[in-house]
Formats: sequence, C-alpha cells, structure tokens
Amino acid sequence: MTDRRTELADNLARVEERISMACAAAGRPREEVTLIVVTKTYPASDVRLLAGLGVRHVAENRDQEAAPKAAECADLPLTWHFVGQLQTNKVRSVASYADFVHSVDRARLVTALSAAAVKAGRTLDCLIQVALDAESGERGERGGVAPDGVTELADVLAAAEAVRPAGLMTVAPLVGTYAGRPRAAFERLMEISTGLRAAHPAANMVSAGMSADLDDAVAAGATHVRVGSAVLGVRPRLG
Repeated sequence: MTDRRTELADNLARVEERISMACAAAGRPREEVTLIVVTKTYPASDVRLLAGLGVRHVAENRDQEAAPKAAECADLPLTWHFVGQLQTNKVRSVASYADFVHSVDRARLVTALSAAAVKAGRTLDCLIQVALDAESGERGERGGVAPDGVTELADVLAAAEAVRPAGLMTVAPLVGTYAGRPRAAFERLMEISTGLRAAHPAANMVSAGMSADLDDAVAAGATHVRVGSAVLGVRPRLG
C-alpha cells in the first residue's frame, strides 16, 4: 500500500505541474481550475489514498461501480461527480450519492433526476453535456446535446425542482469538425458557455479536458478537468 501511495503521489504531482504550467501560460490563477480524479475501474482503497493526498473531487461513469464505492468512502470529505452517460433507470441510485452530474443531455433525464433528488432530499448540480459532433436536434456519438439545444435544456433544468444548471461539459469529439482539434473544441465550448451564462449566470462551470488534453482545456478556459489514467495509471480491462 505504501508503494501505491507513493505512485499516486508522484502521478498527482506531475498532473499538478501540468495544470499549473497551463494556467501560467494562459495567465490564469491556479485556483481557477479544479482537478477531478476519475477513479473508474480502480478500488475504493485508491480513493482513500487519494483523499489522504488531498484530492477532494472524484468521478465515476458507471453507477454499478460508483454506488458501492461511494458508500464505502462515505466517511471521506469528497465531492462525487457522475460523468458517464446516464440511463433513467439508474437515476435514483446516482441521485443518492452524486453531488454533480456532468452528462445531462435530454429533458426526460432532467425530469427523472428532479424526482429522484426530491425523494432523496438532495439538490443536484447538473452540467449539460454538449456534443460538438452533433447536428441540430441530434445527440453525439458519446452522448450530449447539440450546441443549439443547450439553452432550452438549461431552461428545463432551471424550472425543475431539486436540480440546477451548473454549467457545461464536453468530451473532445472523435468525428466531425473538431476531431483531432481539442483546443478548438474547448474554445467552442467556452463560446457556448458565455451564451449560457447570459441567461443563467450561476451556470459557470466548464468541465473539459482529460489526461491527454487537459492542457488545451485549461488554455481555453475550463474550470474543471477530469483526469484518470494520468493519476491512476493505465486502466485494467473491463470484463
């Protein structure tokens, strides 16, 4: 366990240096960017080690893994982010432990999250997932709403009980105009965020960038980066 703690500490230090350098290059204060460590496929013991190393934000993308892990780590001072595509039949479980849901992309999901949050006696901060590879009215290859659907979905969130629009999330697309151009993709997300904040000023989170492209995300203006393998190592294969 000591070796694993040292490994995680070294990896965290390297990621922290990358974020700090990207912030400096962009003329941004380091405190403007929150690191979310994506712990999918890794055990709760790693989450405990990360918490001991000062990590406060962790993320999961599969409820069947996230729910027991969050329960096992309930005594830790952590903020839990759900970042995967979310089916309505998993909403009740996710609403019981997630503080932020990054993958809201349809009105039906808002309705389900609202009902589940009310029942759980909680308020969920919701980020709209933007699919930069989607045409008007469509969903992206990795989920998400087309850019021209963001404002309408934010209005639905704002009107619903026990949920609120917190900002935007995207994954650099693999196809379309922004394929292979993460910096341009994240800059486009920031433009959409500016429009969103005009109508919903509190929706100021911008979740973008992962291990491979976090530097581009910080340069573009992201407030949160979601980093997994750069901290935890190459992921084991899922069975």
